[in-house]
Amino acid sequence: MQRRILVGLVLAGGLAATVLPGRPASADIEQIRDVIGHYFAGHATGDGSHFTRAFHPESKLFWVRDGQLQQRTSAAYIAGAPGMPSDDEARRKRRIVTIDVSGDAAVVKVELDYPGALIYDYMSMLKIEGRWQIINKTFVVHPRGE
Repeated sequence: MQRRILVGLVLAGGLAATVLPGRPASADIEQIRDVIGHYFAGHATGDGSHFTRAFHPESKLFWVRDGQLQQRTSAAYIAGAPGMPSDDEARRKRRIVTIDVSGDAAVVKVELDYPGALIYDYMSMLKIEGRWQIINKTFVVHPRGE
């Protein structure tokens, strides 16, 4: 039986959920939110160990630049963590837009609202040996004018 749920973040800070038949266990949703929390903490603090807890060692990141597919390993992404928060961290906002779970697979849409850009990440996740992990990250960056 397929399990599926869509969860949207309400601006007031709570979660609104549309629950469909065969909904996943609330523990799965909480574990997924915890993984994304580590991803957010990596951005907020610049500490790559948070990213290490979120990404599977074989995961990759994908995006398009000048019409061409780009990719990077998560190891290279994690190695680029600066080790400190960005100067504009107080003005940055992050939120989970949706969580869609079907069995041991999930897709999470994340919004990173930064002063210089609005970024949407689509995290493909799998539950491997009882642990949710980001397998791939596909993203788009919408730069903001100064």
